[in-house]
Amino acid sequence: MKINRRQALTVASVAAITTALDARSMGSTETNEIEHTKPATTNAEIIRRQNDVLNRGDIAAAVQLYAEDANNNGRAIGRQGLLAVLTDIYTTFPDWHMEIEDLDAVGDDVIVRGNVMGTHKGVGQRPVNGGLLVGVAPTGKSFKVQHIHWFKLKDGLIVQHRATRDDLGMMQQLGLLPAVKRDTSATPNK
Repeated sequence: MKINRRQALTVASVAAITTALDARSMGSTETNEIEHTKPATTNAEIIRRQNDVLNRGDIAAAVQLYAEDANNNGRAIGRQGLLAVLTDIYTTFPDWHMEIEDLDAVGDDVIVRGNVMGTHKGVGQRPVNGGLLVGVAPTGKSFKVQHIHWFKLKDGLIVQHRATRDDLGMMQQLGLLPAVKRDTSATPNK
């Protein structure tokens, strides 16, 4: 049976989650499912490099890894728009950092699941981070939440980026929304 690229990505993502759970039970923290082709391997390296330069706070270097007409979450914003978004994130969270937990690469697509952390030390000016921090005074509190980023690359540059973030969890950890108490009295059905 022949499968298309979307089906292959879905299978790779499910396999990565399963592998991650198995790896965590054995003490490992990161898993990778990279298609054994030159484009997939190269694209995975580009995304790792992008994560590394962002973790160093080098926004200018990170933006250069995007195409001039790149899309972010379905909108064409290009490098200048990305620079504005990243500048706002690093103004709001100067120590923003992402640890990659899982990375899957198939063809032009790279999917990353990671833990993102930072300390709220600035006032957001743009509707990023769910638009929840525009004009909000710094709390000085830190957060750590999961993100999933899906990149599409072409000719060695990121042309599309989409993200799913736990903005609600971030806001709760920053003390800007009430934390939800978990009911630990119920036992799961077997």
